Amino acid sequence: MRVQSLTLAAAGVALLAPAPFPAARPSPPVAVREGNVRAADLLAKIRDCVPVSKGRYRSDAGSRAEIPVCGSRGAVFWKADMDIDCDGRPGLVCNGRTDPSFSGTTAYRQSDGRYLSAETLPYVVVPTPSGIWDHRAYGIRGGSVVAVIYKDRVQYAVVGDTGPREIIGEASYATAKALGIRPGPHGGGTSSGVTYIAFKNSRVSHIEDHAAAVTAGERLAREFVRGG
Repeated sequence: MRVQSLTLAAAGVALLAPAPFPAARPSPPVAVREGNVRAADLLAKIRDCVPVSKGRYRSDAGSRAEIPVCGSRGAVFWKADMDIDCDGRPGLVCNGRTDPSFSGTTAYRQSDGRYLSAETLPYVVVPTPSGIWDHRAYGIRGGSVVAVIYKDRVQYAVVGDTGPREIIGEASYATAKALGIRPGPHGGGTSSGVTYIAFKNSRVSHIEDHAAAVTAGERLAREFVRGG
């Protein structure tokens, strides 16, 4: 800071000088509500778990394997944490500088051949097929529609990537942000309380078309709640 002069003129200039603004703080993620099917109604349909996986998954490397994949009419579901997947096409917040484990590829690609953008597309990661569970045998594949539930919020996403064979509970930066979960690759995500409902034999033809995923997801969720 410059030292003020004792002259009247300098004092006047100091009084007219604008005060510095405080440093801007990063804004928290803003939750987005999609569709009219309530989280409570979806959760009421999956109170009981009929396991379809032959074993259980870990939420993180080194944790106990306690998470089964469950089956229901028209869907499979699991209740887990949410780790943040920042992989795919690099952007301002998802790139090799911000995420040491960043990969520029995703298991599935857009209709134009480019990899998905974790920053802009809500997508879910499913475990690579193994002896525990093979999602393909249940009509789940790239572009399948998933209702992701956190607290009282429902976010529709697509299956967009595959992850470790023994770990479940991961979604893209955009999915977390829309649900009000801290989305950053460092310190982001949440340790529990997320439910993933993947609708069997559903698919968005252009995997990057989130509006189409919301339209299909709302229809499928409504049918699921009604028991159709």
